[in-house]
Amino acid sequence: MEVHRFISSESGRLSAVSQTLDAILIVASLALVTWLDVYVWESQYTIAAAWAVGLFVFAAHFFDVYRAWRGSSMQRESARIVWAWLTVCLILLFLAFSTKTSSHYSRRIFLTWFAITPLILIVWRGWLQIVLGTIRRRGANARPVGIVGARELGAYLARTILAAPWMGLRPVGFYDDRRPSGGRPLAREPVEVVGSFDALVNHARQGSVDIVYIALPMRAETRIQDLVAKLSDTTASVYMVPDFFMFNLLHASWDNIGDLPVVSISETPFYGVDGFVKRLEDIVISGLLLLILAPVMLIIAVAVKLTSPGPAIFRQQRYGLRGNKIEVWKFRTMVVRENDGPILQARRDDPRVTRLGSFLRRTSLDELPQLINVLRGSMSLVGPRPHAVAHNEQYRRLIDRYMLRHKVKPGITGWAQVNGWRGETDTLEKMQKRVEFDLAYIHNWSLTLDLKILILTAFRVLTDKNAY
Repeated sequence: MEVHRFISSESGRLSAVSQTLDAILIVASLALVTWLDVYVWESQYTIAAAWAVGLFVFAAHFFDVYRAWRGSSMQRESARIVWAWLTVCLILLFLAFSTKTSSHYSRRIFLTWFAITPLILIVWRGWLQIVLGTIRRRGANARPVGIVGARELGAYLARTILAAPWMGLRPVGFYDDRRPSGGRPLAREPVEVVGSFDALVNHARQGSVDIVYIALPMRAETRIQDLVAKLSDTTASVYMVPDFFMFNLLHASWDNIGDLPVVSISETPFYGVDGFVKRLEDIVISGLLLLILAPVMLIIAVAVKLTSPGPAIFRQQRYGLRGNKIEVWKFRTMVVRENDGPILQARRDDPRVTRLGSFLRRTSLDELPQLINVLRGSMSLVGPRPHAVAHNEQYRRLIDRYMLRHKVKPGITGWAQVNGWRGETDTLEKMQKRVEFDLAYIHNWSLTLDLKILILTAFRVLTDKNAY
């Protein structure tokens, strides 16, 4: 929650410079594409460039492109630029279609312009962040920060700020009205307790504290309200840091129900656009792999049938999305089925594994039929590996937040597997580590992370000692 935002003259000038450079780069990129295409610049291109500049400045403000950069990652800044430019492109296409002027423009030039402009804008902003980060690391242009609450949450925030000097934030100290018994709070922290709430208000009025982060527990509602009321008489920017430690929710996210803000305790990351992107990724890649690997899969299926009695495909019930049961396919690698009786994980030198099955498991070729599961929608290429139903029922009682793995579809490969947590989980600690990595994947999902996991999987298939 921000109570009052103080826009300094420096940030205002930087925003104006950014808008001016954006406008120049948008026009320059169109001119460059036109020149490279050996095309004569005509009046309609001037009109298109002017519309693009005006629309981008408007959309950029809507997507907070010109907000203060301190504390924000380049990935988020890039996403804002892409969304703003995509908005411009859609509006320009709509205007050209509705005015029946699309034939006046070269499609090749405009498609190239649409593609390279966001890249140019992102590159120059990345360069600017590097320059500003270098300046801030040397102590210049740093905004003084006061942290309210000399407790674990405040210490975590202070360490985060100190570990990222490029953000240009300089912790002045902790401010707290209460001292626990047994010594000064956070005695080993590099940032000291410098005063009470009244001292913080005085420092904010004097200008020695520019930003205030309130890191008090949620139960301190009355103290927070009183402090916010006092700080409203200053020009300091005030932020509330939610006490997510009480729920172990450092990766929680905000949402809204109407005008009421809410925070997600456990939610899937694959709603809306992200869900569409994830499903498109699964369909495209699994479809291509099936086309390429179909002959290999046919050969394996025939080999399984010829080398041991039983079906070529082994089917087992597993838990999928939202805890619903799904049927997972693999090439059969054992002489017996495991659907009946106690579920025993495969172990090293397992006598149930056939000679061909040992090779298939070691090379992960037994997993190839799961591409069909992915294409059908019950699984994903990347996600938490599905466990047998009996194992789920066992471990959900032993491991905290175990069932949160099922907020997403199970995957053929996952973050836990490429980090070495594949194979037999013969101890509770091994399963806990696997769950830890699965939840980290869910909390930090991105398309880039999925592609990274797929590439790592391809490199580690032949070297994984836990595959047996």
